[in-house]
Amino acid sequence: MRKYYVYILLCSDDSYYTGVTNDFERRLREHTYGRDENCYTYYKRPVKLVYVATYQYILDAIAREKQIKGWSRQKKEALITKNTKALIEFSKRRKPFKKPQSVRLRSPEPFEGSKD
Repeated sequence: MRKYYVYILLCSDDSYYTGVTNDFERRLREHTYGRDENCYTYYKRPVKLVYVATYQYILDAIAREKQIKGWSRQKKEALITKNTKALIEFSKRRKPFKKPQSVRLRSPEPFEGSKD
């Protein structure tokens, strides 16, 4: 059975990089040794692994990666340090949810060559 990994690296500039892979050791080597100049971590080495989670299904791993990428730095740090209380607190909506206002659509304007 194949495994998929979601991981977070702490970069030398104190930023976080979140990624997903099916070959964790290979991908970590690529980040560590700078295989791809276009990779976010290439100029931010050395990197340090601070979080990794394993998933059975690729879609679950991709969904988790996208979720984490949308988080604030504080929330990522709560996950990394396993601070469940802080993670819950940072998950609370800061601003009340507003229902979208109704939208009035315009009729499309005829384009050149149309019969209208």
